[in-house]
Amino acid sequence: MDDGHPRLLLFDIDGTLIRSAGAGRRALNRAFQKIYGIVDGFAHVEMMGRTDPLILDEVLKAQGLSLDNDHLLPFQKFYFSYLEEEMERPHEDKRLCPGILHLLDALRDRSDMVLGLLTGNWRTGAYLKLRHFGIDDRFEIGAFADDAAKRTELVPIAIDRLYQQKGIHIHSQDVYVIGDTPLDVSCAKPHGVSTVAVATGIHPITDLGDAEPDHVFANFADTEAVLSIF
Repeated sequence: MDDGHPRLLLFDIDGTLIRSAGAGRRALNRAFQKIYGIVDGFAHVEMMGRTDPLILDEVLKAQGLSLDNDHLLPFQKFYFSYLEEEMERPHEDKRLCPGILHLLDALRDRSDMVLGLLTGNWRTGAYLKLRHFGIDDRFEIGAFADDAAKRTELVPIAIDRLYQQKGIHIHSQDVYVIGDTPLDVSCAKPHGVSTVAVATGIHPITDLGDAEPDHVFANFADTEAVLSIF
């Protein structure tokens, strides 16, 4: 129900809004090989729910290397270029997650909702992924890996950004973090915000339930059921 009371919905991207069919991993591997000359550096790294800087740091440490700005900026430049290429490559598993488009359409009609992003992606990579599916303009604010490498630090950043950009003070109980991994749930809990888990990524609904989110869905195909929790 649209009651005019502001709510902030913070969506994860990979596995929650979209499935990129491994485009991000392939682009990271290509950039890593370009900068460091190492093939398939990201081949066996767990990525879902984690931030790009921490993933890159893990891969570098495994190779006896360290992260520094002299290499980070060129790495990001190549990564974003390769990601754009990889997103354009056709793949049957590259798609919006079930129900997302209808849900975003319904939320756009709600004046009490502010849609945002809370993602482990660097900002440029996040919008490259969303732009491919034509939903990059649906989100008014965001907190990204550029803002903090630790995912637990992103929730207060997003709340502060809402005030800085739109002048909206919001209570923690009116903030919803929406994601497909237990890490999406755990990053929100210290801040007293609501959590919504959805099993459209790699984690089954039982694993998500073990993380004790406030709400859990198999997918977002039932738009009315999802809207009823806000």
